[in-house]
Amino acid sequence: MLQLTSSHIDSLAPNAAAIKNGRGLVQQNKFVKLQISEQGDLLFGECAGSGKSNYICSVDFVNPENPISRCNCPSRQFPCKHALGLMYAYAEGKNFEQSTVPEDISSKREKAEKREENKAKQESGELPPAKPKKVNKTALKKKIAQQIEALEDLEKLVLSIVRGGLGTTNTRTVKELNDHAKRLGSRYLTGAENELRRLALLLDQKDRESAYTHAAEQLTFLNAVIKKGKTYLQNKQEDPELAPDTESTIEEWLGHAWQLAELKDAGRVVERTELIQLAFYSEKDEARKEFVDTGIWLQLDEPHIHRTIQYRPFKAVKFMKEDDSFFSVAQISELYRYPGGLNTRVRFEGMIPRQVISSDYEKVRSAAASSITDVVKIVKNQLKDPLADRAPIALVQASQISRTDSGAFALVDPEGNTLELQDIYRLPQATTSLLTLLDPSLLCDCTLLLMFEHQFDTGKLVAQPLTLVQNNRIVRLLY
Repeated sequence: MLQLTSSHIDSLAPNAAAIKNGRGLVQQNKFVKLQISEQGDLLFGECAGSGKSNYICSVDFVNPENPISRCNCPSRQFPCKHALGLMYAYAEGKNFEQSTVPEDISSKREKAEKREENKAKQESGELPPAKPKKVNKTALKKKIAQQIEALEDLEKLVLSIVRGGLGTTNTRTVKELNDHAKRLGSRYLTGAENELRRLALLLDQKDRESAYTHAAEQLTFLNAVIKKGKTYLQNKQEDPELAPDTESTIEEWLGHAWQLAELKDAGRVVERTELIQLAFYSEKDEARKEFVDTGIWLQLDEPHIHRTIQYRPFKAVKFMKEDDSFFSVAQISELYRYPGGLNTRVRFEGMIPRQVISSDYEKVRSAAASSITDVVKIVKNQLKDPLADRAPIALVQASQISRTDSGAFALVDPEGNTLELQDIYRLPQATTSLLTLLDPSLLCDCTLLLMFEHQFDTGKLVAQPLTLVQNNRIVRLLY
């Protein structure tokens, strides 16, 4: 029998408006037909619209990890409000009449099964594998030459700012940086383009004195991208068939968008695993000109903390699914891992939700480090890599969360070591002050999910609390 919950349907919706509209169709009794297949893996029906004809919609759960919605309405959102309404009607216990699968859906299922069958035969060797794309070496060398030239121009620009000093920058400098960023994009260096635009935004702030520290750090980062990028591209220029670097993040900083097939070929796939989300946040990234949805997850069978990141360009935001907090456990058949360090970015195409149980909470607690000293060592090792993520995340056990003489919060681990807690620059929301609103009993013998940051001006390593876990309870400060 098909299991559907409202929270699962919410996670499939493209945005909050679609959720509201889908629920509204059920409340207004707009569905004139509600049907379900004999096997219980297909919901289909008809919904009254503004015109004479009803909208015909369906949601196919033949692959429960990745349900397919179909509708003849003109909406460009998937699932549309009619498909969502169909699922909400089922979750709310509305009466669905059992019926045979429509012929057009049966045909589409057969074609999908054939594709999957051929794919499986290719992987097993029964059929010859698909021919790999031929690399146009001449075009690739030309592209790499343009990228190297662009990085050399960027190096000159960065050096001119460093030599002149941040105090000499002005609106003309900001314009020059933005113009140069466009040229980087035209040379396929979108990663460097975004980071140069981020520097321009820092130098364009009204309170420029406070922005200087972060601008200096950004210049250091850009220098690392230039140095490592040039070396990497020069090696690739000498050997066009050189395999992509699947361990470091250099490919992404040079603008490469990883395809799932590439990650699979590189062995960066985990099969049959489960994730539990511990935190979630969305931010508006003006440098990228995109909204960025970030989920922080713990892999339950391995003590790894991962991130899911979705980029939604400002221009296309209406037509893209908006990620949100997820409170169940996600059962995943294939988890793709991007190159990276401590908290790798991951992606999955579909999942089946299940309720969180007591053993899941125990796995979260057991994944936490008992010593702040050990965590700090791991975090510092990552920060030594100039291209690594500058805000690593870790789970740490706390015997208590106390207040210092200055009134700041500090985590005290079971060994008596302390770590100051404060809001960091890289997170869009403050959370540390929320600790004052919690029941004091939650601040003892608990586990904290922390995001670390090295303060460029003071040299201190600080951490911002994201989530608190105690017994069978997860309290999110960021969601």
